[in-house]
Amino acid sequence: MRENRQQLYIELQSMASRGIVLFLDGYPSSPEYVTHALCAQEEACYMRDYVYDETEGVLKELHFDKLSET
Repeated sequence: MRENRQQLYIELQSMASRGIVLFLDGYPSSPEYVTHALCAQEEACYMRDYVYDETEGVLKELHFDKLSET
């Protein structure tokens, strides 16, 4: 569990350092906050949504949205 958390944090930190903006449930967030939220809420499921710059074709945002149980 600790290893998964550390891997997630490293992945998100790397993305943020390249200028990719992270969002959690619609709000800009830090790698630390996203990692904490995803690992603390083990019963919740989050979907990743990759947002690309259409003109340059590069990743510009990564959204984590909590899936509702319907």
